[in-house]
Amino acid sequence: MVNLAAALEREGMGAFRFDFAGNGESEGSFQYGNYRREAHDLRAVIQHFHREKYVIIAIIGHSKGGNAVLLYASMFNDVSMVVNISGRYNLERGIEGRLGKDFLQRIKQNGFIDVRNKRGKFEYRVTEESLMDRLSTDTHAACLLIQQDCRVLTVHGSMDKIVPVEDAMEFAKFIPNHKLQIIQGADHEYTSHQDELASVVLNFILAQYHQDRDMRGKLPLCPGIDRVVHSRL
Repeated sequence: MVNLAAALEREGMGAFRFDFAGNGESEGSFQYGNYRREAHDLRAVIQHFHREKYVIIAIIGHSKGGNAVLLYASMFNDVSMVVNISGRYNLERGIEGRLGKDFLQRIKQNGFIDVRNKRGKFEYRVTEESLMDRLSTDTHAACLLIQQDCRVLTVHGSMDKIVPVEDAMEFAKFIPNHKLQIIQGADHEYTSHQDELASVVLNFILAQYHQDRDMRGKLPLCPGIDRVVHSRL
């Protein structure tokens, strides 16, 4: 998402990217589920910038981060724009591909499943608690709770093999104030479509920003933020 952050900054909008707890450069242990915890992590970040007198124009999340920003919007009605990039609507899907067949039976028997890469190297441990957290996170209910005055953009690649494009269409059905953009030929990471992704998201944010500014009077753009770390958000 580096290209997207750079595109926003060229328009005078600061972009702050961070790692959720247990990911990347952040402290803590990685958890397979913990969607609600990540929404609260995001809450802490937003409250910090509110205290520093920044104007939060939009929150953007990719993959699991897409679910986090949508869940945040359903819990806290304090953002006017949300961008969900390749989030998963049906959280029950995709688990068997990671954990293998009979994962529920095995995790109840052992209490955990260790996930390894194709070379057999250990990547992370999925506990029964974190798996149940994922399975109990109701994306459908969260979508219905997002307020009408929160504008949501869902972007998805037509060739996404991690999260099927059908999930994006489900978001479009149930989020009240929603726009759907499918990028033809794009994979989950937008490997060959970074510029197109940045253009789609930037145009959405600018259009909504100028509309809000015209309705409410001139609003300041966010000052640039130079603290940037690698993240999916």
